[in-house]
Order: sequence, then structure tokens, then C-alpha cells
Amino acid sequence: MIMTELDFGMADDAAPLAERLRPHRLEDVVGQEALIGPEGRLRRMLDAGNLSSIILWGPPGTGKTTIARLLAAEAKMAFEPVSAVFDGVADLRKVFSRAEERLRSGQRTLLFVDEVHRFNKAQQDGLLPRVEDGTVTLIGATTENPSFALNGALLSRAQVLVLERLESAALEALLKRVEADTGVTLSLDEDARTALIAMADGDGRYLLTMASLLIGLPAEPTLDTAALAEIVAGRAPAFDRAGDQHYNLMSALHKTLRSSDADAGLYWLSRMLAGGEDPHYILRRLTRFASEDVGLAEPDAVPRALAAWQAYERLGSPEGDLTIAGLVIYLATAPKSNASYAAFKAASRAAAATGSLSPPAHILNAPTKLMKDLGYGANYAYDHNDPDGFSGQNCFPDGMERQRFYHPVERGFERELGKRLAYWDRLRAEKQTSPDEDS
Repeated sequence: MIMTELDFGMADDAAPLAERLRPHRLEDVVGQEALIGPEGRLRRMLDAGNLSSIILWGPPGTGKTTIARLLAAEAKMAFEPVSAVFDGVADLRKVFSRAEERLRSGQRTLLFVDEVHRFNKAQQDGLLPRVEDGTVTLIGATTENPSFALNGALLSRAQVLVLERLESAALEALLKRVEADTGVTLSLDEDARTALIAMADGDGRYLLTMASLLIGLPAEPTLDTAALAEIVAGRAPAFDRAGDQHYNLMSALHKTLRSSDADAGLYWLSRMLAGGEDPHYILRRLTRFASEDVGLAEPDAVPRALAAWQAYERLGSPEGDLTIAGLVIYLATAPKSNASYAAFKAASRAAAATGSLSPPAHILNAPTKLMKDLGYGANYAYDHNDPDGFSGQNCFPDGMERQRFYHPVERGFERELGKRLAYWDRLRAEKQTSPDEDS
């Protein structure tokens, strides 16, 4: 459907394309139907006349600012935008003063704080009294996880709503709006049009910026993918080495390797490297994975991880990136076991629960006569003197029941370890002595 200037605010031809195409109706925002569709949470709030404070969390170019403006318009509230990057406490005081004046005349104010996560704790706390007393309704926009970026007091007074990156269908709808506004059909073949949408990487604003570069081109020749790439550049993958993407992509890589998916592992590794992640951090986490998730099912995993780490330090990027890729493939295809990890956790819980129990006297050294007189080292069985090389003596504290912490899996090298443990369990039972003989 062709949209009118009234629908999208296209009257000012001098304005940037993204501004000219900014929707004037909430239902015309693309890609966020779960929030603004007929059954969406925001639509229900508006229909009930109960617009509360909200944190809009989502990637760039998904409509956070536009939605905030349209919410204010539909709720017939004054719209007061501030930026947490450029504005401070003095600016907020002016906003609050104007909001108080409006409230006295019966009009409410919607305070929109862009990049709200950049406010420090004191600034966030400064919003609370005016939100609580109804001076303003807060709409905060953030690209960072609110659980970490915002303090608990502010989060408890606002609903967090998640905006999704724009899918291909939503981005295609934006391109059609460009063509409807300009009266120009973008001179792209089918593959180039698909590539243009892929270059935007879910960012509607970036797509419109790229499209604005294509509007003035002649209708012929039609651009293919290669010609398109000479004119516009794809958006760099979303990544923040101190933010959500840092942790989310590493989590994706870790869990992908745990699922033994080498191809997906290489994809997430490539995403991290393309985004500028520190390769040393990746290698540290891969070494942790080798210990935690591969474990003794493949005892060579940790040495392999350390060797890859050392090789990268000598080669650097980009040559050393291949050593990381090789390690990802190796870890993905290695047999997996977290038995060592689980055993250590169980032993740690037991150690915390049993306090300061002393080791049994027979496994204590006795370098002095006094210690010998106290029974240190008495009846110690030297395992190498046993025909089986295994004495079966008790090594847990006296008064503590023997416990099994380590349960090897039937995969990789741990299958062999399981056989050894079963063998020693049998020998221990055969060699078990009475308490009198043990004393």
C-alpha cells in the first residue's frame, strides 16, 4: 500500500530520508508487531489509558525513538526528549519544571531518555521521585541489557519491553516506502536488493541511509551485488566488547561447542573476530571450555588449547586466527564430559559442610618423636609395596563416610577411567580391614 505524506511526515524534502519516513502512526512502525499490534502490550496500555513508565531495550535502528514519540502523541502527552550522552541534571530540572507547569493545567509529560544506560547511578536515582509522583512518565531507550545497565530502583518502577532487530520482511517494507516517497524504483536486481537488506543487519535507520545513496542513480544499468558493494558498505556487525554482545556471542560459542556443532562454532567465532573481540579473551574461554566441558573425556584438550594460545601469541592476527579456528573445530568434535567439573563442585560442597575435620592419622607425616607418639603415620600402608600397587586404605577424615564425587561418563578416555575406578572399588572391598585392625 502506498503511504501518504500525512502518514509518514514526508513534507520536508530537505530532511534526511530517515526523518522524512518516520511514521506518524504507531501501527505504521514495522517489525515490532508483538508490541504495537492489536494484541501488543503497548497497544493494550494505550487502549486502557494506562501508559506506565517503560524501558525500550533493543538494537539500533529498531524504532525506539519513533515509538516513544508516537506513544506521547497517542496518549496526548507532551514529549520531552533528552539524551543521556549530552544532557545532565540541569537539563532534567528544566524538563521537570515544565512538566510541573503542564500538570497543573491538566497535561501529562512523557520524558524520553535516549541511551538511558549512560546515566550514572545518581542521575538514575534523580529520576525516581518525579516518576513516582507522576510528574513525568519515563520512556527510556537502551541498547544494553537493563539488568546490568540500570539500577534496581529504576527497573522496579518501569516495564522492560524488548524490541527485535528488523527481519527481512520489515526491511523490505521500508525499501518500498522509500520508493513510494521518492517515486523512484531502486535500480537493483533481485540479488542486489536482497544483499542491500542483508547489509543493514536488522537496522532500519542504516538501511534508509544506504538507500538514500541509491536514489539519484540512473535507472540503467540495473546494479548487481558487485556493483552495489562499490557504492554502499554493509553495516559492521553489532558488537560491544564491554556490553551484551561481548557476553552473548561468547555464550553462543561456548554452548555451540558443548553441542558438538563445529560449523556453528566457526560462525560464532567469525562473528566475534569480525566485531573486534580480543582473541586472547576467546582463547582463555576456549581453554576453560577444554577443562570444563571436554574434561578427562579427552585429556589432550587442555594442552591443545594452550598450544593454540601460544601459537596465536607468536603469529598474531590474521595468521593466528586459523589456530583459533582449528581449536574450535577440535573442541567441538572432542568427546564431552563435565564429570571433573561436577566432581569438584560436589567435593567443594562436602568440604564446606564438614568443616575442619583432620586427615586420618595414618596418612600424616611424622617427622618428630612427639608426632609419632601421637600416632601420626601409624599403620600407613605404602601402596607401592602392595602386590596390586593399591592398598585400599581409607583417606577420608575419620568419622566421615566415604563419598563418590567423580562419576566418569562412558565417552572418550573417561570410559577407561571408569574401568579403573571399578577395579579399585573391587580391590578396596576385598582389602577392607576391620576397625580394630585399622587403629
